[in-house]
Amino acid sequence: MDAIQALRGTRDILPGEIEYWQKIEECARNILNRANYQEIRTPIFEQTELFKRGIGEATDVVGKEMYSFNSRSENYSITLRPEGTAGVVRAYIQNSLQAQGGVQRLWYTGAMFRYERPQAGRQRQFHQLGLEVLGSADPRADVEVIAIATDILQTLGLKNLHLDINSIGNTEDRQNYRQALVDYFTPYKDELDADSQERLTRNPLRILDSKDKRTQAIAQDAPSILKYLGAYSQQHFKQVQELLTSLDIAYKINPRLVRGLDYYTHTAFEIISDDLGAQATVCGGGRYDGLVSQLGGAETSAVGWAMGLERLTILLQQLSPLPAPVIDFYVVSKGDEAESQALKIAQKLRQSGFSVELDLSGSGFKKQFARADRSGAIACLIIGEEEAATSSVKLKWMASKEQTAISQTDLLAITNDLRQQIDSHRT
Repeated sequence: MDAIQALRGTRDILPGEIEYWQKIEECARNILNRANYQEIRTPIFEQTELFKRGIGEATDVVGKEMYSFNSRSENYSITLRPEGTAGVVRAYIQNSLQAQGGVQRLWYTGAMFRYERPQAGRQRQFHQLGLEVLGSADPRADVEVIAIATDILQTLGLKNLHLDINSIGNTEDRQNYRQALVDYFTPYKDELDADSQERLTRNPLRILDSKDKRTQAIAQDAPSILKYLGAYSQQHFKQVQELLTSLDIAYKINPRLVRGLDYYTHTAFEIISDDLGAQATVCGGGRYDGLVSQLGGAETSAVGWAMGLERLTILLQQLSPLPAPVIDFYVVSKGDEAESQALKIAQKLRQSGFSVELDLSGSGFKKQFARADRSGAIACLIIGEEEAATSSVKLKWMASKEQTAISQTDLLAITNDLRQQIDSHRT
């Protein structure tokens, strides 16, 4: 019988790699906690209508990439979430978080799903870490979220990153710009790629994000949205730039940066790595002042971003291997009573704060000792029939090979001294 394989576009995250994920999550959690962002966890699937209304039916995400299916008992369509913001906003509205007053700072992490061609850094099941600031129209909110993203990436030790920013204005600004793009691209319609020809009437801003080389060449001389910004949008974008400069955060204005989701307004930004291939954006986001009201809530200004964990992991693996975890004790035993006592000793030491691996193989001492050597443990605890009969244990320091006998009661009574000895042998 053939073995069942993981589905295309999905992958297992195994020991040896998962430590990179844990490092990213721990780093982000610490930085977000210091900025008083609260974690939120939303369902992995939502009503399809949420994403149609939120992301936009004219986007590739909704039109081509969502995993949707009909509910068995209710008469509506369900979709595995393709991104995190819409679900967070739905939760913000449904749970009346705006009624708590002030600004809500939220963050999340989890799996997302899009039907795309798998490649390095892009899977059909992928993972994001994101944050949302709801309830502030202040340009400082835009810059705060960019600064936090920068802090996370710098703390992780990532290099060769650059920040692109743009303003896509408000609804009126974009409507004026939309017509300018239609006027510009229409004479080139037959030279555009098929997707861009379709976008010309539905969503011409998305032509600027095309990966087709001929379309990119045509778009080089397209009008800049910065020329169509109204007074408020211009002032907002100017303040964002001034605040970034005040924090010594380098940036480049990219008037072609529009992002792929319809809910964005005003500030849009991406943090891009020079050490990745085609999938080079490691963090992307922007302001979305109309999304909350579009999904049935009160008028609420908001800004946020998401990071791709797969891409961050690739970058971390390129930097240097993480050190293997070091355990304090490896416990070997042989014989029924010895194995029972070994289990108790291992559990009591764990409860005292030590890291302990208990050999469960039941094999001879020689093989167990070989595994203890490979484990990288600081010390080995040995319980055989003789030790079991006297309720004692042999303590062997793996580096020096020094070995002493001690009663199990005394061993558990000197945990503070054991900790000091473990630390001294670790260094």
